[in-house]
Amino acid sequence: MTRTIVAAIDGSPASRSAAGWAAREAELRGLPLTLVKAWEPLPDRLAAATGSDPATLEHWSGRVLRAVAEEITGRRPGLEVTERLIAGRPAEVLPEAAAEAELLVLGSRGLGRIGGFLVGSVGQSVVASSRTPVVLVRAGETGADEFLPAAPAGGRPAFRPVVLGIDTDRPGEAVTAFAFEEAARRGAPLHVVQSWALPPYTVHAVAAAVDLYEQYTREMAALLTETLAPWREKFPAVEVVEVSRTGGAADHLLDASAEASLVVVGRRIRRGALGVHIGPVAHAVLHHAIAPVAVVAHE
Repeated sequence: MTRTIVAAIDGSPASRSAAGWAAREAELRGLPLTLVKAWEPLPDRLAAATGSDPATLEHWSGRVLRAVAEEITGRRPGLEVTERLIAGRPAEVLPEAAAEAELLVLGSRGLGRIGGFLVGSVGQSVVASSRTPVVLVRAGETGADEFLPAAPAGGRPAFRPVVLGIDTDRPGEAVTAFAFEEAARRGAPLHVVQSWALPPYTVHAVAAAVDLYEQYTREMAALLTETLAPWREKFPAVEVVEVSRTGGAADHLLDASAEASLVVVGRRIRRGALGVHIGPVAHAVLHHAIAPVAVVAHE
């Protein structure tokens, strides 16, 4: 199957922003863009009661899809754009439609520069079930404000940093690889954020608390450096900034998102679990980060 970037379209301003972001990402990767519109036929009883015609619903869904495609090709004439109209529940058909894609991009209603995202049930379900990396893009975000104000004259725009949240106890290889590749592709620095907590026994050692804190700070910073060493070697051109702090991981990532072009977090794959499971850190970042957020599934 042809490698591609998939953007989900529903006609909302958020999905149009997602399509614009996905188009720019497709150009960065040298890949075509596939726009997907899922339309859900009404149940027969409800369709009969309202007089709704499935053919009409499909027709209007197709018009929405074509309008977005024309908008993108008008702005990026060199980009290959294809359209796919799929019948079914979006939460079910979108992960399947993007199963062989490199990236699935969704829109998310923005709550403003302070509030961040509002991720609906469909978006959460897609994030929780997709094996393909999923990026959530706010309404009004097309990628333009991912660049630094003073881009090099005559050169490529200078991207803001990519931020990676990492758990050094269980670092996800796929998550780390994704973040390094995105930073390399953008020519942007990569800020790697590690959060940790002091061991419980330190509360009983008040007299030595300062020494223990300093010792643990050094140990955790060294662990982060050790974890990233092979990735630095693999991506020598990427400027890596290591941030190792005590406290909540979500809080530190949200702070870092204020100056980021993309925040990358992991989602552990859970087999046999019922319901929507994203993880508390990814959930918090999805709902409140200012920058676009990439959620990468990993073992």
